[in-house]
Amino acid sequence: MELGFVFFFNSILLGVGLAMDAFSVSLANGLNEPQMRTRKSCAIAGTFAFFQALMPLLGWICVHTVVQYFTSFEKWIPWIALALLGFIGGKMLAEGIKNADEPTSRGGVGVAALLVQGVATSIDALSVGFTIAEYDFFSALLAALIIALVTFIICLCGILIGRHVGTKLAGKASIFGGAILILIGLEIFIKSWF
Repeated sequence: MELGFVFFFNSILLGVGLAMDAFSVSLANGLNEPQMRTRKSCAIAGTFAFFQALMPLLGWICVHTVVQYFTSFEKWIPWIALALLGFIGGKMLAEGIKNADEPTSRGGVGVAALLVQGVATSIDALSVGFTIAEYDFFSALLAALIIALVTFIICLCGILIGRHVGTKLAGKASIFGGAILILIGLEIFIKSWF
């Protein structure tokens, strides 16, 4: 694969397309924790960026090694994303309803929930491995790094917007954030049927 303008442009577009679900979840995380520190914001954006880079590489490896197994797994991707995001969103929604009158932050997303969010929002990126199948390994790795950088920037923006709006929503932010996660899971699931 020639590393020209088209390669970088396509990689950036892939990054933007893949980062939309992660952006929405980042927005929900910022809504849920308006006083989030910069270090945690970067850790969240970095987690999403890592998974958005890892999944296309895993897809590329699958195409070059065990493609017949990957195609049978592909039909379960929307179900997995729906289950993971539905669980986390439902938990946030329930906590938000339970603590609706409490305006203070409840600590935000934990490490385990963040890892689940990272997998759930990036699992559909496995199929990008088919898109970049003709790349050699170096080109696939470079495309994945570009996707990671784009995702990091977009997610950081989502967190910042969420934090800003979250301070205005006070105790309702967790309800709104949980609803967003559930809707993203439903969107991934419904998109898979059309």
